[in-house]
This record gives sequence, structure tokens and C-alpha cells, in this order.
Amino acid sequence: MTRLARALVWLFAAIGAATCAGGLWFLANGVSARPAPSAAEAFAAHGFRVLAIPSSAAARTNPVPDSPEVIAESLAHFADHCASCHANDGSGQTTMGQGLSPRAPDLRLPATQRLSDGTLFYIIENGVKLTGMPAWATGTADGEAASWRLVRFIRHLPSLSEAELQRMQSLNPKSADEWHEAEEERKFLEGR
Repeated sequence: MTRLARALVWLFAAIGAATCAGGLWFLANGVSARPAPSAAEAFAAHGFRVLAIPSSAAARTNPVPDSPEVIAESLAHFADHCASCHANDGSGQTTMGQGLSPRAPDLRLPATQRLSDGTLFYIIENGVKLTGMPAWATGTADGEAASWRLVRFIRHLPSLSEAELQRMQSLNPKSADEWHEAEEERKFLEGR
């Protein structure tokens, strides 16, 4: 047997062993999203994310200037589109966010804040497979501008004020019952 043939046999044996180990793990643990991902799963997911985002995309800089107007506009967008998973404060502490596997990350923490603007933009636009993070790209310049404004807002999350959190709460999506209850409360407070 030649050296190349022996190397191929060992390579296929290693791949087979890894496949068997993965299969046994799935048989033992199933595919439930309920348990938190293991450290090995988190490490692998982080490594795959780094490899999956093109370096040219990660190197992009945010063309949207930082301003109070941009923060106010993106605050409303985040409250309406993102808070159901990520929470108004970016903590990820929502029923939906905690039901995902992996869990919705705390966007205020260094693990997210250290990501480049281009990486955050890429994740918003393209989503992340097998995580619950959808792709929000619309294919329009307005859609891209909205994603860049969200990047500005993600940078702002660690310093959110109580007034901003209250404003976001008023902008969160509501069910028909919640709208009806709020309307009844408003009428009551107005004396009607």
C-alpha cells in the first residue's frame, strides 16, 4: 500500500469516526432547541460564522453618520423588527429569544460590540442559518441604509436611557387584544 493510499484510509477513517460520534450525539440529545448549546457547539458556530462572512464584507465601514436623528429612527426600527427576539435593551431576554438555539445574543456585550460594523451589517442583511436570525435584505438602497442605521443603534445599546426604553415599549408590535386594552385604558384616563 502506498503512502498516499494509507493517508487516504486514515483520512476516511477519521471522517467516519467523526460522523459516527456526531450521529451518536444526535441520538442521545435529539435536535431539541430547549437545552442551551454546549461550549463545543458555541465554539464551532463562532468559527463557522467567522469563516462564512467574506473578509471584504467584514471590512466595510458604516456610511451612515452617527447622530441623534439616526439613533431615534433606528430605535423605532429595532423596537418594531428586532426586539421580539433581542429585547428592547438588546439583552435577548425574551420568550422568543430564549427559545432559539443558539439563544439570541446579548447585543450589549463585548462579543457583539467587538464585531466590525461590516460584520454586523452582513448579519442583518443576510441572516445566519440554523440560528433563527432572518435575512432582512430588501435589495434596495433604502433597505441597506436601514441596516446600516441598525448597526449604529446596536453600538448605542449599552448606553440606552430609561426614556429610550419607554419609547421603544410604546413602539413594540402588539396583538389586537393589547391594542384594544390600551385603547380602553386611554379612554378611561380621558374620562370616557
